[in-house]
Amino acid sequence: MGTSSSYWLVLGLIGQGIFTGRFLLQWLYSEYKRRSAVPISFWYASIVGGVMLLIYAIHKQDPVFMTGSVGGLAIYMRNLLLRLRQARDTTQSSSN
Repeated sequence: MGTSSSYWLVLGLIGQGIFTGRFLLQWLYSEYKRRSAVPISFWYASIVGGVMLLIYAIHKQDPVFMTGSVGGLAIYMRNLLLRLRQARDTTQSSSN
């Protein structure tokens, strides 16, 4: 395996680690809250891991992997925007 291939493999593994680690974040947050809850960091980790995996999929020229990554990223970004809007609205209504 060449050095370039090693870098791509590391990128893919780190992306997968971040993407999978988001479930650990969600689990620990839910334990902390004592209820099922999704922290905003879940969505950031989803986007970072998803982008890294998309880059890896593009490098591998895997259309199935690319399609899944793009679809997921759209959902993660939309959820993050909804959460940020909710936080902004809550802040604005409490300051009035």
